[in-house]
Amino acid sequence: MALGAGFPLLAGVWESHGADADAGVAGLIAPTKDYSRPEEGEDKPGGGATSRGSADNADAFSHSSGNLDVKRELDFKIGNAMFRKNWVSAPSSTDASDGLGPLFNSRACQNCHLKDGRGHPPFTEGVHDDSHSMLVRLSVPPATEAEKAKLASHSVNSTPEPTYGGQLQDLSIQGFKAEGQLKIDYKEEPVKLAGGEVAHLRVPGYSIVDLGYGPLAPNTMISPRIAPPMIGLGLLEAVPEKQILGNADRDDSDHDGISGKPNHVWSREEEKVTLGRFGWKAGVPTIAEQAAAAANGDIGLSTSLIPAPSGDCTEKQKECLDAPNGNSPQYQNVELGDDLFKLIVFYSHNLAVPPRRKPDDPEVLKGKALFSSIGCASCHKPKFVTGDAPGQPHLSHQLIWPYTDLLLHDLGDGLADNRPDGEASGSEWRTAPLWGIGLTQTVNGHTLFLHDGRARNVAEAILWHGGEGQASRDAFAKLSKQDRERLIAFVNSL
Repeated sequence: MALGAGFPLLAGVWESHGADADAGVAGLIAPTKDYSRPEEGEDKPGGGATSRGSADNADAFSHSSGNLDVKRELDFKIGNAMFRKNWVSAPSSTDASDGLGPLFNSRACQNCHLKDGRGHPPFTEGVHDDSHSMLVRLSVPPATEAEKAKLASHSVNSTPEPTYGGQLQDLSIQGFKAEGQLKIDYKEEPVKLAGGEVAHLRVPGYSIVDLGYGPLAPNTMISPRIAPPMIGLGLLEAVPEKQILGNADRDDSDHDGISGKPNHVWSREEEKVTLGRFGWKAGVPTIAEQAAAAANGDIGLSTSLIPAPSGDCTEKQKECLDAPNGNSPQYQNVELGDDLFKLIVFYSHNLAVPPRRKPDDPEVLKGKALFSSIGCASCHKPKFVTGDAPGQPHLSHQLIWPYTDLLLHDLGDGLADNRPDGEASGSEWRTAPLWGIGLTQTVNGHTLFLHDGRARNVAEAILWHGGEGQASRDAFAKLSKQDRERLIAFVNSL
């Protein structure tokens, strides 16, 4: 029963063993050659875990895995409450809710991952919320042998800026200064398309103003990033490493211009170097570690994985380090205790992917064929089969359709943040999953895409691709208007 809707497709595979099982999986995830009709299972991109809730309202990303045991629905709902919980500064009358800051970006997880969906740059026209759903990563080049050794051993992904740490906190509790604010200046750049149409790309220019603790180091590298959607994370974590690495081609040995590579990072949970899967540069290996890092960096909360009650404060911010914190003996001497933290992680594992919309529409199917023929599917791999998800059998052995390879690709100078992150260079990014992308407007009230929300729609996002994506971008620009609309209709059906 744990296989859910995926059972008819996968039963034969999992009755086999060894090479036969591998061959069965390879057959399931092989690219189709028939674009006249949807593939079997394509209507349920999360397999049996695909959402059973409505996909036509703002809650489309907030439903639990469709095959989740009813006994665990309560865990999901409590995890949801914790995800939405607003934290307060310490000390407070409720020590289960204090520990905010002193410097922070948000008071709750949900305030960045709006409706469990996509964030946006500040002061976005037409978006009526005051969320801080964009953050700024900070780092400097390693200056000492010790710093170089840490990077080489993968024990860290970057060297923090000496005063402001690894992330700019633009909010603070009473009595403290915020670290600073991100300022964005956009310029419009015209792009010619086939048929005489002209698109316009927003080229962002970034600066940090109102610095609260002195100047930044002169060689500081910054990387603005919006919060990504939360759907399908547990399924992506359950994809066997072998399947992901099977798509890696670091040296482009097949000469197709695509050379995806993994980001190997340190795992706090496993205490070893492992495959990165999450974040814009695949800099985090597990959902639990992503949640702990966000709790600490974004909200200022300590957990057993990252027991730092002052959040991202540095040694040069002594008042921040000396401020009262919410560490409590009854919560493992941290601010976000293990039981509640595990519920947040469980919730994050089980935010379901919505079902496809109109996968059998003739125009969508033509767009799917174009998506493949111009090379988009070379990085945005349609399918995987999940392996064993420990403690969550409903996520195991599912045929899923995330449209990502979870690998790093060089997307050229136009999208480069020029800030290395682990093995990712300043121009390399993890292929973003596309499932649910067509519901961004419904859930979040905007269609701002890419790592910093610069693209105002799917077409602009495609036109920003350079480097390994340049050939596909150019092919898209040369399509007729009708074919471009077909391709975009396909993407928006995901």
